[in-house]
Amino acid sequence: MPNLFVTTVVGSMPKPAWLMEQLPLNAEGKQVHGKGADWMFKGDLLKAAHDDATKLTLHDQVHAGIEVVSDGEQRRGSYLTYITNRLEGFDYEHLTKKWTRNNRRLAEVGRCIGPIHRSGPMLKHDAEFMLEQTDRPVKITMPGPMTVVDSTADEYYGDEASMAMEVAIALNEEARELDALGISVIQFDEPVFSRYPNKVSDWGIAALDRCVEGIKTAKTAAHICYSYPMPGVPRPIVDSYPVILAALENSKIDQLALEFEASKLDPELLRLCPSKLLCMDVSIMVPKRRKHPNT
Repeated sequence: MPNLFVTTVVGSMPKPAWLMEQLPLNAEGKQVHGKGADWMFKGDLLKAAHDDATKLTLHDQVHAGIEVVSDGEQRRGSYLTYITNRLEGFDYEHLTKKWTRNNRRLAEVGRCIGPIHRSGPMLKHDAEFMLEQTDRPVKITMPGPMTVVDSTADEYYGDEASMAMEVAIALNEEARELDALGISVIQFDEPVFSRYPNKVSDWGIAALDRCVEGIKTAKTAAHICYSYPMPGVPRPIVDSYPVILAALENSKIDQLALEFEASKLDPELLRLCPSKLLCMDVSIMVPKRRKHPNT
């Protein structure tokens, strides 16, 4: 029986305990926008461990029948700082505290202290390694411009939209190189879209569109969610999807990877973006009990 739909993953996957220390997401002094958790290895051993974890992640996805696979971000201490720390203009040696996610979370963040630009490839090795390990279509992820702006402290631009556009230019340079390498899906993660629907319309879509200019072969995706569930921290689900999806319908993005199961949103909302290929998140990542695939 042919598959009724294509299966994929959102991008990130759990890291094994032998690779990275296991901490709750709100552990003191281990903020996801700043330092992050610690690796269990250093130097060449860490490089080998990253390779091994990536191979295992790819194997697990293939074994589970996933058709568009990712490296599970096994090399990333943080989905965000893995990228921003490689861009010129950010300082992660001297962190500062900032209220992020519409004043929901006080986090230690990196500082933007100068012009943002890309000085060289950031994900080329990761992409080439995946392409060597599997013949399945490969997805690779990057944080989107609005999420970068919200997750760092601007001490240079003085204007969120201007900073976001400079981030977008840098991400676009990377995306075009990934496209040329043969990556099938390039996804920009924008969890903060759900926190700032007005900003999405004002400048978020324009910055996202700038990210995908000139991509010739790969499909482009945007991932929208309500951020990490954190033990003991309220996770308000505001009614922002109608505004966000209507705006994304008019964007240049090909695919939308949307949180639905965890937030119990109404699938009727999908009528707002009829031209987009939709990737619906149908699992909850918090419980340790795993669901059977048939459910």
